[in-house]
Amino acid sequence: MTEPDDRTSAPQRKNPLHGITLEMILVHLVDRYGWEQLGRRISIRCFTHEPSIKSSLKFLRKTPWAREKVETLYLRSLDNDDATG
Repeated sequence: MTEPDDRTSAPQRKNPLHGITLEMILVHLVDRYGWEQLGRRISIRCFTHEPSIKSSLKFLRKTPWAREKVETLYLRSLDNDDATG
């Protein structure tokens, strides 16, 4: 038998977003901040003008810079949860 190849799974174990969908991230942020506050923190139209999960996901999936901002805010919000919990 051969040993499992850890090279492919090792980077994912260190990735805090591994297993978390963009929808899960967005729902968490909306629950935590609300659309208005989210739009202030990340000024993108899908958060400030008639926001919805569906329209925001569509935009974020095709706009890497915006998705990166959302993922960064999500990770920061988790750090804040740890500090207060």
